[in-house]
Amino acid sequence: MRKTKVLFVCGQNTARSQMAEAFLKELGGESFEVESAGLEAGPGINPLAVEVMKEVGLDISNNEVTKVFDLFVAGRTYHYVISVCDAAKAQRCPIFPGICERRHWPFDDPASFEGSWEERVAATRKVRDQIREAVEALIAEVKAAQPASSR
Repeated sequence: MRKTKVLFVCGQNTARSQMAEAFLKELGGESFEVESAGLEAGPGINPLAVEVMKEVGLDISNNEVTKVFDLFVAGRTYHYVISVCDAAKAQRCPIFPGICERRHWPFDDPASFEGSWEERVAATRKVRDQIREAVEALIAEVKAAQPASSR
């Protein structure tokens, strides 16, 4: 069975792309090969993202942050490159070689949330749930497109 290769990209690879990667790894099983990266490498994983992912049993606290251009220069190829940031940042993502479908899933950036810790966690929780729904839809779409013999 051929794995579907997916790259999630956001501004700094500290929250949204990390959450999407974790969900696809968890829910997509052996059917997917997944990575995440940022246009820039952030200072580390956003504590808000760590907190809300722990709530659903996924620990991203030790994940590395990666720059998308490092993956590009390394010659990586993907079936899907999905930007999870705003449209302006998504336009800065490099065009990867090979057959690749680009998608844009705009999610709010937890780094921009204001208020108390509890308020920012609640807002990040909403983003987490939106990302999970989008990942589940991608999994269903990819599996539906595969021939029955390879499922």
